[in-house]
Amino acid sequence: MKYVAMIYGNQAKWDSFPADAWPEAIAKQDAFNRRYRESGELIGAYGLADAANAQLVRRADGVPAVTDGPYLETKEYIASFYLLDCDSLERAQEIAADMPFADVEPVELWPVLHEAAADAAGL
Repeated sequence: MKYVAMIYGNQAKWDSFPADAWPEAIAKQDAFNRRYRESGELIGAYGLADAANAQLVRRADGVPAVTDGPYLETKEYIASFYLLDCDSLERAQEIAADMPFADVEPVELWPVLHEAAADAAGL
């Protein structure tokens, strides 16, 4: 079963993090990513741009209509997400709890209920 694990943040949170602590934090995250990639349970890890860079895209009269985002009005936004492939919900919970900052900030875990076919023949 696949799961999406999401980390939330905001610019104020990142700005309050001491600059000299970033190298260690990044090293911990890299070690986490490496450990679960090697186990085959981490399919991908993706850091997102600041919310000021988000855009909303709609279709109007057959062409893209783009406005500034994000869609939700919130103080925090999705800062990064991880795609996991685990044998059980319990295993996905263990991995989410092993994230370097899970003792300080929660990790939101969502089951992936549907995955698009990899090729057009599978549609």
